[in-house]
Amino acid sequence: MLYLLNKLLLLVLYGIAAGSYLTAPPMSPEVIHWVRIVAAVLLFVHLLEVAVCFKKVALHKGPLFDSVLLTLLFGFLHWKPMAEAARRPR
Repeated sequence: MLYLLNKLLLLVLYGIAAGSYLTAPPMSPEVIHWVRIVAAVLLFVHLLEVAVCFKKVALHKGPLFDSVLLTLLFGFLHWKPMAEAARRPR
């Protein structure tokens, strides 16, 4: 449940950042500026995370491209549950 809430918060953050380029949101320009910076930094950190944790990212059952894209968006919120499930004895 915690992973789901954090994923939703990230989607809201990315949505506000992307939407701020299309229309003027009801927030001050300073807030929008910092939302854009936080979103860009998160995407960059998640890009590094894909490179460092590629073996865990590759545990995804679907296409590798999907897993890389989900890791770019959500970081460890995507690959950590898969890595924990792979570690558990069956």
